[in-house]
Amino acid sequence: MIYDIETYPNCFTLAAVCKDAPFRWSFEISDFKNDSIELIEWLGWVHGEFGEMIGFNNVGFDYPVLHMLIKNPNTTANQLYQKAMAIIYSQDRDKFEHMVFPSDRLIPQLDLYKIHHFDNKERATSLKALEFNMRMSNISDLPFPVGTILNQEQIEKLKIYNAHDCTATKLFYAETLEQIDFRRSLTKKHGRDFMNHSNVKIGKEIFQMELGKSGVSCYVYGDKGRQPKQTLRTSINLAECVPEWISFNNTEFQRICDWFKTQVITDTKGSLKAVVANVGGLDFIYGTGGLHASVTNEFFQSDDEWMIVDIDVTSLYPSIAIEHNHFPEHLGIEFVNVYRRLREQRISFKKGTAENDMLKLALNGVYGASNDAYSVFYDPLFTMKITIAGQMMLSILAEKILNVPDLQLIQVNTDGITSRLRRKDIRQFNAICETWETLTSLKLEHVEYSKMAIRDVNSYIAVSIDGKVKRKGAYEYELDWSKNFSALVVAKVAEQVIVHNKPLMQTLTEWEDKLDFMGRVKVPRSSKLFIEVDGVDYQLENMQRYYVAKGGGYLAKIMPPLAKAPEKWRRIGVESGWTVCPCNNLEDATLPIDYAYYQKEVEKLCLSVI
Repeated sequence: MIYDIETYPNCFTLAAVCKDAPFRWSFEISDFKNDSIELIEWLGWVHGEFGEMIGFNNVGFDYPVLHMLIKNPNTTANQLYQKAMAIIYSQDRDKFEHMVFPSDRLIPQLDLYKIHHFDNKERATSLKALEFNMRMSNISDLPFPVGTILNQEQIEKLKIYNAHDCTATKLFYAETLEQIDFRRSLTKKHGRDFMNHSNVKIGKEIFQMELGKSGVSCYVYGDKGRQPKQTLRTSINLAECVPEWISFNNTEFQRICDWFKTQVITDTKGSLKAVVANVGGLDFIYGTGGLHASVTNEFFQSDDEWMIVDIDVTSLYPSIAIEHNHFPEHLGIEFVNVYRRLREQRISFKKGTAENDMLKLALNGVYGASNDAYSVFYDPLFTMKITIAGQMMLSILAEKILNVPDLQLIQVNTDGITSRLRRKDIRQFNAICETWETLTSLKLEHVEYSKMAIRDVNSYIAVSIDGKVKRKGAYEYELDWSKNFSALVVAKVAEQVIVHNKPLMQTLTEWEDKLDFMGRVKVPRSSKLFIEVDGVDYQLENMQRYYVAKGGGYLAKIMPPLAKAPEKWRRIGVESGWTVCPCNNLEDATLPIDYAYYQKEVEKLCLSVI
């Protein structure tokens, strides 16, 4: 059963819909109506017939409020509202303060928010943003703010809105079915609850379980209960992180290597400024993260004389740990053996499957967790050994392939290098790669491209000789749900121009899916969003769908003052210089698209192709 709640000082509502049928329910507790008894009886029926309730952020918000009502059917709407506010205000202080743990829940909860890891600050995504991404016809918010005392007419609007969000949750549930089924099978296989775990959390727990089977304990138990084992360090000498056998003929690379050996850091996040080496016409940027170098705004195409080759290290960070026996000190060498087994398991599953994705995130997530002060894998020296060794090894590869005559480096990006070279030199190139594999005990994957347009190291599109298209950054349009699906037409049309030689303006104006032109803007509650029409400002909802249109208005954010000018509110244009048509309800999308704007954006990605 899929559900959603809304809370106001004098009104509580719950909307529900069956996940497999169009049956709906609506309950109200307010100054005008009290469905408490009916709701409690219905929840008992749901528990018996369905077994679990499905929601969006229901573990952290909806269910703790509902649990309060289940425990005391005489709870008032205002008490439920106060509980909801207490949950919201506790998030920055103690997010577990109001948590109802699984053993105490009267009805099991399945939380789509947690499954997709939206509880991570870097991936935080609201249901309203998902409604935009899922292209729902109406993504309008409530016309009255949280905390309003509602009259009967407003409550009826609230119930319609509540049912709408329930529909959105059902749509997102359908998009999550494969991941849910995977969690059910994993829960059954291991006899423990994985249902509300993100892929990364599943991977890390599987890793901990494998360590346990090998006799390695990840926790210590004492007066404070269970505490993660960790290796704490007051400082890290980066000389320990550069493999002894690393050396360069190139003076710039050697300078960077020697520089690392002189550094001592106390914090792995931000305590080391990036350093740059110019080699092969590119600026190689080093730091405590990955290595980056790239040409900018260039287009490459293979022909009878020249070829484009991309080489990636297979599972770079996990492979460095496995092949060079690096491990968090408190977990010992068995950590490496478990890492190796999980890497082999991942290879057994096809790319794109839930199992493969989970194990990929587990392999990389465990490396990331080694720099997390709350993790059982925490040992920042291990983190630095992996990342700095990776940068040095990739630099060796770059130095060696630059011995190929006339080879041009296109990009170096954390775990791989893309180059342009003469076809007659491919044997020499491959021989260098094989020598590097022997030297480092790492494996390279080779892909030949027929075309590549690269805006920068983070944004490029490349076509392999078998026709597969690789998209990164601004060229991507098949996005993770946590991303903003705005103006997808730009990347889609750019691909048609670059890959298929289609005429830009004709392709754009004939593009059939008008929802691909839609953008989304969101401002926090402390700010406001306005559209200016004929010199008059009209306030919009804080999250707004729009498209650039002829005859529309000018969109602007009104942001709070900065400390240096405390009296001056800031006005920041959105799509400055262009008029837009706001359309949270698609019925309002009545103005003609301004194709000139989208043409300009596509041209930015097409580089020298047109």
